[in-house]
Amino acid sequence: MGTTEQRHGAADISIAAPLLPTPAMDPAQEPPRRNVFAFICATLASMTTILMGYNLALMSGVELFMRDDLGLTDEQVEVLSGSMNLFMLASILAAGWAADAIGRRGTIVLANAFLMAGALAMSLGGSYAVLLGARFVTSVGVGFAVVVAPVYAAEIAPASARGMLSSLPEIFVNAGILLSYISNYAFSGLSLPLGWRAMFAAGVAPPVLLAAGVVLAMPESPRWLAMRGRDAEAEAVLSRTSGSPAEAGHRLREIKDAVAAEGDGAGRDLLAGASPPVMIRRILTEVLALQFFHQASGIDIIVLYSPLVLKEAGISSNTSVLAATVAVGAVKTGFILVATLFSDRVGRRPLLLGSTAGMAVALTSLAITLLCAASVTTTAACVASLLAYVAAFSVGIGPLTQTYSAEILPLRLRARGTSLGTAVNRLTCGVLSMTFISLADYISMAGCFFLYAGAAAAACVFVYLRLPETRGRSLEDMVQLFSM
Repeated sequence: MGTTEQRHGAADISIAAPLLPTPAMDPAQEPPRRNVFAFICATLASMTTILMGYNLALMSGVELFMRDDLGLTDEQVEVLSGSMNLFMLASILAAGWAADAIGRRGTIVLANAFLMAGALAMSLGGSYAVLLGARFVTSVGVGFAVVVAPVYAAEIAPASARGMLSSLPEIFVNAGILLSYISNYAFSGLSLPLGWRAMFAAGVAPPVLLAAGVVLAMPESPRWLAMRGRDAEAEAVLSRTSGSPAEAGHRLREIKDAVAAEGDGAGRDLLAGASPPVMIRRILTEVLALQFFHQASGIDIIVLYSPLVLKEAGISSNTSVLAATVAVGAVKTGFILVATLFSDRVGRRPLLLGSTAGMAVALTSLAITLLCAASVTTTAACVASLLAYVAAFSVGIGPLTQTYSAEILPLRLRARGTSLGTAVNRLTCGVLSMTFISLADYISMAGCFFLYAGAAAAACVFVYLRLPETRGRSLEDMVQLFSM
């Protein structure tokens, strides 16, 4: 069969390159400055994903009270918890088309409208069927937000800050998860019918405020404007979101060259079979695999079912369980700042390698603690393993999956390619989250986490063998990197 180098040829030369390559700089480009306006725009777009994290994780605490109030079965709880991931597939696949048709900004406004309607419907629902319908409405908004927010953040950001700004959607997803855990804990003392409804009602107003902020303060993506031939508007946006006039000019030339090179038929390249789509197929393969591994290690199992895991470990009180989930959410959110601060300094690849390796170790530890008889020691070890797992996830593969995917996808394919990758992500999540309780009954909860540990180890091998560094690289560099 030959060695890896013989099989892959020159392509592996780039992958085997040092982990911290120094990207080539445009000699005419002035040293860039941090741009506050670009940060504000990326933040506004990314804040929509708060509602994704909030609505997804809220079920972890709500289901403890819904069972008693509405008499839900385990199967109904599984469906309500995990169905949003499957429901959003339609809007995820449509999000790329919508983002190309009505713009990134318009799609984000549309996402907030669905999120507001879904939160209101959930807070008023009185039966399983109504709640399932409301969950579907919420999922449409989440699907739009999870695709378009990272695309916009990547497109508005200069190369010098692309890693940090592209990580913002994941930061806000985790902020939403933390807020949902706090909401679970804060409203748990209310009467049974009122408490869980108040948890959902708290998510009604934020989408309205976010949509207003997007309309009033956030410009359209310069890359979308250039794709529509609106070069003057694109140049105006780039002037406001770049560190220097030279950098703005360089970015505009780069975008126009990419649009001209890709041509009108690029949308069909995702599934085409001839060269140059060989490069497209390679990029798409890496994107889909990375999105799969993002969920295959079971991160949303922890987000959705950490109360059940903690009860399995020996914590019996609902109040104590919900307090522990707040700690999990705080660690998960806090450690994302590590990736945000260091992805543009040390690179994507080292963080991805460290993250996936750490996840495999933490999940193995968690599975072992669940095999032991419940005691103060094993309960503490279980909580420590949970915290270590979410910390490892958050410093690498969590925030950097969307960043890396957006970076390597060619401009004209970015929205649609991100849609397809995110669909794989949510499909994987949906399958795992809608089968966890049943699978745990069949092979034990510890057996489930041993499986997830194996997936994390496979992800580490995939990153090591397949993913080159992308830190600071231009669009032309990306094309050359994946064309080798």
